[in-house]
Amino acid sequence: MKGKYHKLASRRGKKKALVAIGHKIIVAAYFIIKNKEEYKEPVRRDDPMSKQLIAKSFLKRIKELGFIIEENHLVPAL
Repeated sequence: MKGKYHKLASRRGKKKALVAIGHKIIVAAYFIIKNKEEYKEPVRRDDPMSKQLIAKSFLKRIKELGFIIEENHLVPAL
């Protein structure tokens, strides 16, 4: 949730980020109590598709900053 907070705080502001994270905690607590289950940390998505989307957005941002990108083919590192 720390990463989610920082991401929201940078876009929406600290107060709104705190409210959003508080909401996430309350919803999680509700379902833990309702279903009588232990809390399970959400699994991070490290799939290749999300990495491609991130790389694509970085390339777009670099172009917006005025840099010229000659090769548009992305090859993931091994």
